[in-house]
Amino acid sequence: MPTVAPLDLDGYCLFAGFLGETPVFALADGTVHRLDNGHQSDQVHDGLTCAVVSLDEKALITGGEDGLIKRTDGAGASEEIGSVGRKWVTTLAAGPQGAVAWAAGKQAFVRLADGTVKDFTEERSVEGLAFAPKGLRLATARYNGGTLFWVMTAGKPIDLEWKGAHTAVMYSPDGKFLVTTMQENALHGWRLDDMKHMRMSGYPAKVKSWSWSAKGKWLATSGAPAAIVWPFQGKDGPMGKAPLELGTRGDQMVTAVACHPEEDIVAIGYSDGMVMAVRFADSKEVLLRRGGKGPISSMAWDREGYRVVFGSEEGDCGVIDIRG
Repeated sequence: MPTVAPLDLDGYCLFAGFLGETPVFALADGTVHRLDNGHQSDQVHDGLTCAVVSLDEKALITGGEDGLIKRTDGAGASEEIGSVGRKWVTTLAAGPQGAVAWAAGKQAFVRLADGTVKDFTEERSVEGLAFAPKGLRLATARYNGGTLFWVMTAGKPIDLEWKGAHTAVMYSPDGKFLVTTMQENALHGWRLDDMKHMRMSGYPAKVKSWSWSAKGKWLATSGAPAAIVWPFQGKDGPMGKAPLELGTRGDQMVTAVACHPEEDIVAIGYSDGMVMAVRFADSKEVLLRRGGKGPISSMAWDREGYRVVFGSEEGDCGVIDIRG
């Protein structure tokens, strides 16, 4: 039976993840908490808006209502790496070669490893950012679509048009597809070699959590009473294919998903605080945690795939060890 090490925090957990082996939690009040030889906490921002782990898992990148972008290492030491003045930082992305992107209003910024900062302007507010898996290519999500920018060259930006408000963006791990969440209860996608559209709809609620499977063959999403898992194995992605529906519960919504780093398994968090693991192949379910306080708001696996860190909207956080 999995074991749960609880951590009861006071506030909305925006982000739960790992810095190397260390569980880390970022709360909306601007505090960052670590489980590193006991519970450690640091006030990093005056109000936190977004957080993401660097690709090397050595730092937590955070943006705040204070207009600052900070990098916090595994020991809890923070440094300021950017500022947007009096605006709020709306979204962040960690990229290859130590690059970090952030946005405020219609402006997006990319800070390279050497400290150089490049800026990009959109016609509408930037709601989401993502780096391509290879090469410094940045995608934005905005009203009526998004844009692809080359960070290091003067290549012409590519507009991705689809009516409606796009709120987040992500590349597939192989770089062949780009997917956005929308203000309506749907996802939209583009096959990047020919810009063919992909529409993934039918959700009863907005998709606020998504996660690619280990080899990028599946995209798991929240926004329904089950984890909706779209197939991306073929060249057409999910077009014309039905998604898997995993971990269905008639009375609770899925609020967070996190795919296992190696196996085709997804951890699913629900609106009542329950966490379950489900295997794609046969829909086999394992209860990882009974219900708690508040909907699960963020989850992540460690790189070995033995521990799941989770946080809830009411600060009901912890670490699940599936080895018991």
